[in-house]
Amino acid sequence: MPRTPLLVAFAFLTVPLAAQEIPLSQHAIVSQRIGLTTVTVDYNRPVARGRKLFGDLVPWRRRWHPGANQATTITFSKDVLIEGQPLAAGSYTLWTIPDTASWVIIFNKGLHGWHTDYPGEDKDALRVTVTPEQGDHMETLAYYFPVVGPDSAIMRLHWGTVIVPIRIHTR
Repeated sequence: MPRTPLLVAFAFLTVPLAAQEIPLSQHAIVSQRIGLTTVTVDYNRPVARGRKLFGDLVPWRRRWHPGANQATTITFSKDVLIEGQPLAAGSYTLWTIPDTASWVIIFNKGLHGWHTDYPGEDKDALRVTVTPEQGDHMETLAYYFPVVGPDSAIMRLHWGTVIVPIRIHTR
């Protein structure tokens, strides 16, 4: 029995790693339990690579998606308060309007888009304003939860030396 079809099939199924394209912005998921509520951020992590980030690559006072490739999504398993404002349980894309003294954080109901395709203000579920902080350089954009209590947490968006804290309370 000839083995040629088996070898051909095997060759197509085993593409060498060198031939596979590795994306510059790696995919990440971070999830945090706050009381009985789970918060999950699904995003791609752009890398600074020596570029000037804020005020250049990311212009001030213009809408920006904090991530790369697919639009970053954030999911809440239960209703929450974001910076004291109510937000219903569900999934949202995350957008920002950065500035030197304050950032507008936008939770938008338009899902499954590309990071440059803002679904529109009519799909905004919530907009809050937060004050950015300065910190150590973070080469690759990250979301993390450095402070977690029984009914609240601070989620940080951190890239370069800019840290954007977002306060979450469970309801």
